[in-house]
Amino acid sequence: MAAVELQVNGSAVKLESWDPDQPLLYLLRNRLGLYGAKYGCGLGQCGACAVLIDGKPARACTVPLSEAAGHAVTTIEGLGSAGKPHPVQAAFIAEQAAQCGYCTNGMVIATAALLERNPKPTLDQAKEALGDYLCRCGTHVRILRAVMRAAGA
Repeated sequence: MAAVELQVNGSAVKLESWDPDQPLLYLLRNRLGLYGAKYGCGLGQCGACAVLIDGKPARACTVPLSEAAGHAVTTIEGLGSAGKPHPVQAAFIAEQAAQCGYCTNGMVIATAALLERNPKPTLDQAKEALGDYLCRCGTHVRILRAVMRAAGA
């Protein structure tokens, strides 16, 4: 089996031993120690595992390594840090838009992708962009306030 290469948070990752069908999420969490993307449903339905692949949101639990090969993957850890958070992360903090925090990764990733393609979304556009991400704690109002704050609205 040939080696696989991809970029993760701007760093080259080369795997000599890999399973092409293994979900990207397992590489991120188990081999690279990037725990921001969560294992939620394992079916790509909840969004807790969301990452950006070439700038577009993807569910890492359903993306096999063979599909991630050769692409740039950005996790929530690659967006910003505690000392220098990404504007979306800063907005989520300011609005206290996390309760249990399990969905936060997906919501932040989806919001960052939304604002990259549409810097000034309407509230309805924000709702649509986050419509496939599940939050069981009910912090939807604060999450939407954080999206609009990050958009400067």
